[in-house]
Amino acid sequence: MTALTTRPSPALAASIALAAALLTGAAALPAHADSADAAFRATTLNLSASGESKVTPDLATITLGVQTDAPTAAGALSANAAQMNKVVAALKKAGIADRDIQTSSLNVNPQYVYVQNEPPKLNGYQASNQVTIQVRDLTKLGQTVDATVGAGATNVGGISFGLQDPKAAEDAARLGAVKALQAKADLYARATGYKIVRLVSLGEGGGYTPSPPPMPMYAMAKREMADSSPVSAGELKVRIDVSATYELAK
Repeated sequence: MTALTTRPSPALAASIALAAALLTGAAALPAHADSADAAFRATTLNLSASGESKVTPDLATITLGVQTDAPTAAGALSANAAQMNKVVAALKKAGIADRDIQTSSLNVNPQYVYVQNEPPKLNGYQASNQVTIQVRDLTKLGQTVDATVGAGATNVGGISFGLQDPKAAEDAARLGAVKALQAKADLYARATGYKIVRLVSLGEGGGYTPSPPPMPMYAMAKREMADSSPVSAGELKVRIDVSATYELAK
């Protein structure tokens, strides 16, 4: 007696193998796929809020400069260096530490005389040197500026105020931001008839940024700023922005 054996066609065999592979792959799907799907089906609330703290600044930044002219570049630089040394000495005498004095620019430029229909004529050189200083005792700010002008500073740049350590002000703003965020989330949940299940994510933006200095104001007349120039520090605002995602449920 002869036994009959049937074999599937090559196309059918390939289909069976593909189906088996798909079933095996489905069984091997990672567990987080279910959780991701559940998160996708969840009702979420995305919100943002901000907090702000106000604080008195304890740091001032000023740019001071010296400008000199001479027939030669070397002469202009030499005169500038001598005058700037007097300004730096006045700063140190006023209590400004070396770490708070930084050269911010040094330039030498030719100066020309322009006459109509004639080529420009070299008239000498101009040297300029600017230092950026930080004043940590604001009660001496006006006196410090006056001392440098009296010592030979020919221009005083814009002033900006800041904080030596902004952490406390930032933390106060953070607490205010989170409190405002939670209050907003509670309001939306009540208004829509939901309850907050959990905080899914929380992000932060913003933070302390020193106030930018205004455009430079040049004081070419040396003694016009004398007699302790009045300077008011005012108040700084430190802002923190937060954003969050909440999961809601009925």
